[in-house]
Amino acid sequence: GILKKTLLGIPCCCPLAVNTRPMLGTLFLSFAALLAQVSFGASEGDVATVSHSAEVAQLRLEIAQLRQLLDATATASHALERRLLGEPPKSPMPSGALTKLSVDTAMQRMNEHWQKQYTDLKGAMDSLWLILCGAMVMFMHPGFAMLETGCSRAKNAQSVLFKNLLNVTVASLAWYIFGFAFAYGGPFEDDGKHLKNGFIGAKGFAGHAFLKEDDTGNMAIDKGTSTMLTWFFQWAFCTAAATIVSGAVAQRVKSPAYAIYAFIMAGFIYPVVVAWTWNNGWIMKVADVGYMDFAGSGVVHLTGGTGAFCGAAILGKRIGWYPDDPAFHPHNVPLVVLGTFILWFGWYGFNCGSTLGLHDAGTGALAAQVAMNTTVAASTGGIVVFAIRYAKLRKYDVPAMCNGILGGLVSITAG
Repeated sequence: GILKKTLLGIPCCCPLAVNTRPMLGTLFLSFAALLAQVSFGASEGDVATVSHSAEVAQLRLEIAQLRQLLDATATASHALERRLLGEPPKSPMPSGALTKLSVDTAMQRMNEHWQKQYTDLKGAMDSLWLILCGAMVMFMHPGFAMLETGCSRAKNAQSVLFKNLLNVTVASLAWYIFGFAFAYGGPFEDDGKHLKNGFIGAKGFAGHAFLKEDDTGNMAIDKGTSTMLTWFFQWAFCTAAATIVSGAVAQRVKSPAYAIYAFIMAGFIYPVVVAWTWNNGWIMKVADVGYMDFAGSGVVHLTGGTGAFCGAAILGKRIGWYPDDPAFHPHNVPLVVLGTFILWFGWYGFNCGSTLGLHDAGTGALAAQVAMNTTVAASTGGIVVFAIRYAKLRKYDVPAMCNGILGGLVSITAG
């Protein structure tokens, strides 16, 4: 009783209370042990008297009061520590509810964190995939250069190579200044999908609004993929469409005239076709059936082929050309074959990259299927053309087989 009165006389908010917790715990354990001895130490034959029971009850009451004192002292000590450390007081909510709220908040924050991480990873994977595939499509230009040079006369080899370089450089500037805006710029209808005027885009000239600033004045990173990524990947397609014409007019067009053509083709003709089709222009609403061209058999190759046909028709055949004249036959078949293999390799970027992403198992499986179909189509085209030429001429026509391979690749590009 004296010990109890002494302990109860200690102020709970006193700093001494902070240091009394270990001592009070020890006392509590001692009284618990004494209670155990009193309750269970008697032999089986002893009978507890009435006075003995009263003493046990009084001892239990004192232990309960000590337990309350310990709890009060610990609470006051924690409050004093929080005040000294400048921490805000705890909410008066019950401890169980507070714990559940803390867990729910932590889970929500963790979920938001992982969602952001997944979005960032998905955007990074798609960006890596399209940059790689776009670079492979760009690598098709050496293939075009080798194929066209090998099919030309030796004296015109440098001219053909120069026009291939001219095509890429001039077309790239035209695509940056005008082409991308005409092809993929808005404005769009209320659904945000269909081109408002149905004919041509009118935003994004020369990279306008490609980058945006945040509140701190730094470049804001778009969620997912960026406009620059779309620009790069579609640029590779645009220059491929433009270079198709160079082979049809090889050896009989002047370089300044070809440069003008390349600028118009990449800056206006091809972008308008893209606006009608891939950018959901007026063709998408014809008969309400939409338009499907997976990788550009129509958008890229038909557009380039139409330009090549018009150019060849205007220029006419080469002066003094005869089909059986060896002087006009391909002067370097190894270059023709090398160019064909380079184009075949780049076509995997052309077709597989048209999945426009590689961030999950579904897009990965789709890209693999596209790669398989591309391989089968190229092989089938080459074998069929070779068989037809052999049945007709009774000789191996290597350049014709190369054209058959390219024909198979173009045909499968539609999807």
